[in-house]
Amino acid sequence: MNFIIVTYELLKMLFIGLNKGIFYKPNGKKLSIYLESLGPIFTKFGQLLSTRTDILDLETAKELESLTDSCKPFDVVIFKKIVESELGDSIENIFDSFEETPLAAASLAQVHSAKLKDGNEVVIKVLRPNIKKSVNKNLRLLKAAAKIFSYSYKDSYRLKPNEVIKDYESTILKELDLRLEASNTNLTRKNFINSNELYIPEVYWDLTTSNVMVLEKIDGIPCTDIKQIEKYGIDKKELAENGVMIFLKQVFRDNFFHADMHPGNIFVSKENTNNPGYIAVDCAITGSLSNDERYILARMLQAVLKQNYKSLSNLFITSGWVNADTNNIELENTLRACCEPIFEKPLSEIEFGKLLLYLFQSTRQYGLSIQTSLVLLQKTLIHIEGMGRQIYPELDFWAIAEPYLDNWLTEQFSPLKLKDYIVENKEEILLKASEFPGILYEALDELKSYSKSKQSNDKKVEELELQLSKQKYLIRIIGIGIGIMITIVILLVFA
Repeated sequence: MNFIIVTYELLKMLFIGLNKGIFYKPNGKKLSIYLESLGPIFTKFGQLLSTRTDILDLETAKELESLTDSCKPFDVVIFKKIVESELGDSIENIFDSFEETPLAAASLAQVHSAKLKDGNEVVIKVLRPNIKKSVNKNLRLLKAAAKIFSYSYKDSYRLKPNEVIKDYESTILKELDLRLEASNTNLTRKNFINSNELYIPEVYWDLTTSNVMVLEKIDGIPCTDIKQIEKYGIDKKELAENGVMIFLKQVFRDNFFHADMHPGNIFVSKENTNNPGYIAVDCAITGSLSNDERYILARMLQAVLKQNYKSLSNLFITSGWVNADTNNIELENTLRACCEPIFEKPLSEIEFGKLLLYLFQSTRQYGLSIQTSLVLLQKTLIHIEGMGRQIYPELDFWAIAEPYLDNWLTEQFSPLKLKDYIVENKEEILLKASEFPGILYEALDELKSYSKSKQSNDKKVEELELQLSKQKYLIRIIGIGIGIMITIVILLVFA
């Protein structure tokens, strides 16, 4: 039965595609219209696909950015029933007042304003009814379409359709559990709890489930409303620069960044106009990098800032971002050809996010393969920098980023960083250290068994004795090293 349904839906997608002309000279505009006509879940897919500039050309990605997430709201009666069912009480008993007109209606959820009994203003976010069933149905269709596409289109290996759908599935399934979004919101709030740069609304955990989330209602200026920003006398230069610092701190200090920082999710705080900050909402999509990825990324950004193309080329190859057999000199020349025309402009006029985008585009011919988190990060950077330049056109991203990256890279090898690593991983270090006596005993037992064997094993015994001798020295050296590290930690902690 499922096969028949999937086949029917695929045929319907094919018919709509023929009607929209998607199969004849396809382009970004046609794809955008096609996905929007398939419904809100496909619209959401198009929005996320617009971030995949590692596999799509710039023009197509830009067209997909135009997809809007404004959908027809569902009945407020159904909204109330879901809230009451999830929270186990009536709307009247939970809230002092409830606004029946929705604040927003997106493809996955709807939002209404309300006031708690204690007078606090809040917003209630509720997943659309039957949305999980709808999403799973669409995912089956997308997977089937991706498989058909990969078999029928000879260049599909470059577009990686199956991988794209898998990434989309992972992202959208996370968005279908509002507890995960609440957790992301709470963690980001903790990371900036005493900061003037960024404010994250408070989550009301006792009123939050997988289908309902209640948040503090914020009062901010839309970040694109420059007239309002000027009306409140907000320092636009400071505001734009604070946006860059938010990005750098989220990526390198916290290793947890808001990956959906488009203008609709970012507001400007009306408080502290001399050192102004932002308010961010909708933390459903977030990103993190491994320690290696952060280190490589920082060194790459540093190499770009210093126009060191040889170092940049080496980093692309050694990090595995391009094919291992890539010619270093050829890649270096490609990177130089990509960057040099851009660097003819004054630094303050160069958009760093777009430069990074061009770098990724130019290295696709060498088999560029990067993690989804890095693609999200690149897209986040473009949003942050674009928003900053809209607020303050003379924003100099480079002047802020270069000293920050230099300091961050230096800190990675400081004694305090070593102390933090040992303290955070002390159990694992002690566990590894405790395994050495066991290794030694195993070697002794193996030596005894060999010594009882025939003369033909004498050579093996000698080799094992030599290995054991080396292990003893290694164990001593490691023991001394652990002792030195523990001493350093004690001195640093109690000094």
